[in-house]
Amino acid sequence: MSYVVDFKNVSTVGLESSPVAEALAGLRANEARYFMTKYKHEFTVVPASESQENLDYVNLILKERNIEFAAKPLETSRFQVENIQFTYVFYEDGLSVNVMYTVDDAKKRAVGFKLSEGMEIPKELEEKFKFARQKSKLAGTIRGSFFVIKGQYE
Repeated sequence: MSYVVDFKNVSTVGLESSPVAEALAGLRANEARYFMTKYKHEFTVVPASESQENLDYVNLILKERNIEFAAKPLETSRFQVENIQFTYVFYEDGLSVNVMYTVDDAKKRAVGFKLSEGMEIPKELEEKFKFARQKSKLAGTIRGSFFVIKGQYE
């Protein structure tokens, strides 16, 4: 069952099992606000149990860096705006992974990691990535990092 994320009334729907559910809900709402503001796109998520194809796609790309998360995926989202395909996975530990894959420009393809306020850096990322901080009214302090995708993943 899909859920349109409301960034005006932040809800933990679908994220209740997370120890940082409030912060993760804020992070998810922050993404929803971004897509509404920039692209006029409603950010919709589906339970991970109903979106194995999205999980497989993200996991395939993460293999470029030998990353496999132990945390349980809770929700995913996959859509295209303009010439960019986006795929998101929200994990129980508070991690958000997003794949930004431009359809027509191989130079603008990346995987982003965002950490909810209050969560530790996952062991799968702590040795490999440096995290920058950004403030968000919806999500508090978000720590983020990324890597550029080298392979082709249609």
